[in-house]
Amino acid sequence: MEAIILAGGLGTRLRKVVADVPKPMAPIAGRPFLEILLDVLARKGFKRIILSVGFMAEKVSSYFGSLHAGMDLIYVMEDQPLGTGGGVRLSLEQVVSDHVFVFNGDTFLDLEIDQVEQQWQSRRHPIIVGRAVADTSRYGRLLVSDGVVQGFAGKDIAGPGLINAGCYVFKRQQLDDFPADQPFSLESDFLAPAVARGEFDVFVTAGKFIDIGVPEDFLRAQTELAGF
Repeated sequence: MEAIILAGGLGTRLRKVVADVPKPMAPIAGRPFLEILLDVLARKGFKRIILSVGFMAEKVSSYFGSLHAGMDLIYVMEDQPLGTGGGVRLSLEQVVSDHVFVFNGDTFLDLEIDQVEQQWQSRRHPIIVGRAVADTSRYGRLLVSDGVVQGFAGKDIAGPGLINAGCYVFKRQQLDDFPADQPFSLESDFLAPAVARGEFDVFVTAGKFIDIGVPEDFLRAQTELAGF
């Protein structure tokens, strides 16, 4: 199995507590966050990881090299900022299988990989991974009906609900309609219209979910991810 990890963000919200490394390399319980992600993916059976890097990319590549925990690591570097969509589009050119998992480099998700893979093999529809949380106001909501994502709601809705966990399963050709060298937003330029057309299934995960992109969750991760 293959995965793309988006590891090129500036990490502006974390700059007060982590200033000298890119966000995915932020130290969690004495280890770079990205190392925890990679170790978990290796244990779940991944063999090939494509790292979309940008800000301070050399700190990622010099630390991990081209092999980690038995997985081949391929680095995709943007010549210019391409946005969330452009980074994925460029990375998809390195995918060799017919589908790929996409993860955010600042989000820990203990995903039930075997079940997601089984869903892909049975339907071969692209997937958005959802996660139930106690309060959706920070993330926005996924609107789902009969296993299909119908839309996204804004971040002004409080209370329990289903959120986009920032993880996807894409076909290798998923973004071929977008030029490979042009910036675009994965969320607004691609996902929103594709979801409106009913093109994405949902998989609802029960796995541990922590977004370290804000200082309070970065501190929470220090203890909650220590065992990973």
